[in-house]
Amino acid sequence: MTRPDTPVTLPPIPAKRYFTIGEVSELCGVKPHVLRYWEQEFTQLKPVKRRGNRRYYQHHEVLLIRKIRSLLYEQGFTISGARNRLGDARDVPHDQESAVRLSAAEIQSLRAELASVSAMLSDAVAVPTSLPVASSRQPLV
Repeated sequence: MTRPDTPVTLPPIPAKRYFTIGEVSELCGVKPHVLRYWEQEFTQLKPVKRRGNRRYYQHHEVLLIRKIRSLLYEQGFTISGARNRLGDARDVPHDQESAVRLSAAEIQSLRAELASVSAMLSDAVAVPTSLPVASSRQPLV
């Protein structure tokens, strides 16, 4: 595929919450069957599916599709290269342990902060002993 000398000018994205596959196709200059294929190849691309398996894309997904399009069509990346460029860890499971990596010092700092918050909460909840405790059998007025 030959690269164009000037990048294609895409229309502005309207201020809407959801876009159909046809609208995204026009906004990104990509045919609908290509969008469906990219959903399989790029794990970040997950449009909401509703009635009859219709796809509804959100604004951030339209931006992602434009980025993928740029990588593939304008910058000459392969699908695999574009996936790597976007930081798609396709083969790595997404679990809580691998989601956030903190240093030992950061963990100690968080623990200390949580301990101080816990102490403040327990002080605020503690009932002063000098106040009389109301009986539960008082008559209602």
